Amino acid sequence: MSELTFELPDGSTASVAVTTLLNAGYAGRNQSDVQAHIDELAELGIPGPETIPSLYPVSPYLAQQTDHVDVQHAKTSGEAEWALVFTADDVLLTVACDHTDRALEVHGVAWSKNASPDVLGAQAWRLSDVEADLDAITLEAFVTDAEGEERQIQNGTLAELLPPRYWIDRLTERGEAREGTVLISGTIPMDGSVDQFARAWRVVMTNPATGDRIEAGYEVELMPEPIG
Repeated sequence: MSELTFELPDGSTASVAVTTLLNAGYAGRNQSDVQAHIDELAELGIPGPETIPSLYPVSPYLAQQTDHVDVQHAKTSGEAEWALVFTADDVLLTVACDHTDRALEVHGVAWSKNASPDVLGAQAWRLSDVEADLDAITLEAFVTDAEGEERQIQNGTLAELLPPRYWIDRLTERGEAREGTVLISGTIPMDGSVDQFARAWRVVMTNPATGDRIEAGYEVELMPEPIG
């Protein structure tokens, strides 16, 4: 279990102890975008899903607000996403980066999702305050290479993904629309010309109606080689 605290636009804070963490997959509204993501993964040897959209349970302690992610090898990368956070009396929306072990993903997507954290922003919006603006909200990801150059690797809007209300309905059916649940949305297509295996990731969600933005970023560091 992890404890997350979010700063809200009015200056107040909301905290939640995460008891359920779920990662959606292949969750685009546009099936061509979904197929593009499946094709991206196929190039890495990852088989396509049996059900679209997919939903992967993840260990709750992997919901983190951190600026540092340790990995076991060089074939890991993030994904720009939004996150729903169910508190005691509200549903919050924030930005997230699902850091995934791409080598392990070949053997099982659910396994790969449990190999690294879902990094969430330190700020959040009340879903009810931004629901009218959702489709126009932008989602971007940037990676930093070994030379320190940052490049954009993802750029889209929340209109490309299944909306929060879709997932709230599904979670309600499952009995999981409750305090302590965090759902990560699934991602938008990546720019294949940009190397995703980067030393740092930064994701940004911006509401053009207000100019408000939420950001999360972290350094990726290789752990030492195992002994034995």
